[in-house]
This record gives sequence, structure tokens and C-alpha cells, in this order.
Amino acid sequence: MEEQILGFFAQYAYEPLTVYGIIVVLMVLSSFGLPVPEEVTLLSAGLVAHMAAHPGEYPPPFEGAVGVQTLNVAIVAFLAVFLSDFLVFSLGKYFGPKIFASKFMKKLSPEAKDKIFKWTRKYGAFAGGIFRFTPGLRFPGHLACGMLGTKTWKFVTVDGIAALISVPTQVYLISYYGREILSTVREFKIWFFSALAIFIVVWALKKLWTKRRANA
Repeated sequence: MEEQILGFFAQYAYEPLTVYGIIVVLMVLSSFGLPVPEEVTLLSAGLVAHMAAHPGEYPPPFEGAVGVQTLNVAIVAFLAVFLSDFLVFSLGKYFGPKIFASKFMKKLSPEAKDKIFKWTRKYGAFAGGIFRFTPGLRFPGHLACGMLGTKTWKFVTVDGIAALISVPTQVYLISYYGREILSTVREFKIWFFSALAIFIVVWALKKLWTKRRANA
């Protein structure tokens, strides 16, 4: 799938508006749980920006053709990711119970559903940050955040920071270095998610310790 999406993007390296539109569509589909990996879209978009930035290696179709700009790709990708997450959160806030009871959500196993509800109740908005980096749980997780009463400003802050760190970073690294840095970017995401998980655990333990001291 990675090669197919990259090949699809590559033919539009000198059609910026088409690329930006494709990014938005694929990011929305990914946020709604459809099998379109967000990471693959970001890496492909970054590689297309890399191609447009190196016309000597990847000649334009005609002289003067305007290529995809890295900054624009990063901005469009971030906004598409963030606004799609917020849309899912808002749907959970207003229609959560109906959506979780629908046929569409029957594919979600009871174990996964219990984990999502447990994390959301325990970590609140920070669970939204975890779901941002958990393919397969992102859509139901963000729905649960809205349905279980996570405050909007907290969700926006946590999800926005997570997206701001991961999305433009991947686009810029791939655009600058090309294919050579693909494995490094994936490793970065693993380390970032691990650090985020450690932060959440430490925060939860500190909160629990403070509550116990207050009760004592």
C-alpha cells in the first residue's frame, strides 16, 4: 500500500492543489478509521515535496511548472489531521452512544472497547494523545473522549500539541532527506510515543499520590 500511495502522489508533484486535496481526503478517511494509514500519507507527501524541491533529479513536466511546497504540505497535513480529530471528538460529544451502538462499531471487540473507555476515564484528555498515535483505536478513542465528557479545550490542547509535533516534523524530515530517512522517522515515532506514555504514567501516579495524601 505504501508504494501504491507514493506512486499515486508522485505523478502530481507539480500539481500542488491536487496534492493538498488528496492529503485532506486521505487524512479524513484515516481519522474515521478507514484503512488508509496516516503515516503512509505523510511520508508520501513528504517524498513528493522532496521530488519537487529537486527538479534536477525529478524534472518537471514543463519549464516553469510550480511544484509542491514543503511548508504548504506541512500546514495542510497538520490542519487536516487536527480538524479531522476534532470532528470525530465532536461527533462523540453529541452522538457518541448512537455511534457506538451502530453496526459500524460492531467490528470493535469488547476488549478494545473496554480498554478505550478505561483509558479515557483514567487519563481524560491525555488519552486523546495516546489514541492519536494508536492506529485502529484513534477513531473510537476520540469518539469516546467526546462521549465521556472530556473538556473540549483540554482535548484540543493535547491533540493539537501531539499533531503539531509529529505531523510537520515527518513532512520536513522526509522532504529534506528523501527515502534515506524513512526508517529514522519511524524510529522517532516509536521513541516519541514511548516518552508520551511514560509522561502519562508519571502524571497519573502523581495525581493518585496527591489524592491519597489529601484523603489521609
